[in-house]
Amino acid sequence: MSGKLRIPALVAVLALVLAPLVGPVSSASAAGKPSVKLSKSQAGTGGSITVTGSGWRPKTLLMMLICGQSVPSRGVIGGTNSCANSDGRAVTTDAKGNFSKQLPVTEPPKPCPCVVHVATVTGEKADADAIFMVAGHSVEPLPKEESGGRLSVLTDTRLDGSSGLLTWFGSPPARTLVFTVGNVGTASVKNPVFQVGTSHGVFAPQWEEQQWRGTIAPGRKAQIKLPVELSAGAHGDYTVSLKYGGKVLAEQPWGVGRPWGVTLFWILLCVVVPGAVFRIGMAVVDRVRPHRPIGRGGRHRGFRLPELTVRIPKLSPSPASPPVSPKTSTTPSLPWFTPDSDPGTVANGQLSAPQENSPTTKGNT
Repeated sequence: MSGKLRIPALVAVLALVLAPLVGPVSSASAAGKPSVKLSKSQAGTGGSITVTGSGWRPKTLLMMLICGQSVPSRGVIGGTNSCANSDGRAVTTDAKGNFSKQLPVTEPPKPCPCVVHVATVTGEKADADAIFMVAGHSVEPLPKEESGGRLSVLTDTRLDGSSGLLTWFGSPPARTLVFTVGNVGTASVKNPVFQVGTSHGVFAPQWEEQQWRGTIAPGRKAQIKLPVELSAGAHGDYTVSLKYGGKVLAEQPWGVGRPWGVTLFWILLCVVVPGAVFRIGMAVVDRVRPHRPIGRGGRHRGFRLPELTVRIPKLSPSPASPPVSPKTSTTPSLPWFTPDSDPGTVANGQLSAPQENSPTTKGNT
């Protein structure tokens, strides 16, 4: 029995000895929430601070911004419009969910109190703030919180709708943002004005005000539908954000497909137009060039070899020769003899003179 009591006592002594070495555990880490720490609580424009975080999801992309009109208890009141977006920095957590990166100090568009705001870019939403003072920047009191009715999102938001044939050819994609809100305040909320923003990638959302017609009594809830539309030809990963009273209530991812109909149209245009221009050019050339003579077989458009013909002299009777009766037959004369020089004919009733090689006739001896 005494041995069993010694073990708990030994564990308690070891805990008291090791407590100063381990140090206190932060409340954020104990609760499993992400936390942010700064190397300096105040710095001037042009300098830089080191931002260290822990408790984040492993291998997660984060965005660090210096925001004005903000405190950790109320968050960034004006949204990302109150932050120095152009001078923000992106960082990716390691396998344990920790990170450390330098952030340049710049003045936010809104006056202080200021914070360093760190939030996830993709995946499940998570953020954390750390108080920071920009030296030389103006300081103004925060706007008072509105008393009375307060709305909060009770269920997850969703996007209803689908893309049609026109969207495939570059028409603006459109959806309907559906969500349910409840009035957790003490007064009714009449005709609330929401802000719907769409952002592409790591860029800040573009906000658009939309008013919902109706009244939500205290403790009651209502389903609200707001239209959302992107620009023509938009494609890629988008995020639809909902904000009310300066607070972001919900975010919904939206994957927009590429308008392949536009790509097909340009491909066909690149094929049809050159073909049409070629045909028009050939028609013009055909009309402008000189015409060639037409032969027996019609118009010959190709290359034609010169024709070689052998012409034989035409045989025709001499005009001086007498006509030959059909009953008498005569020997036709050869082409190289004329009727006057034919040795077998009589010229002017006399025989022709004997030739040199002709045989001689014997006379009377």
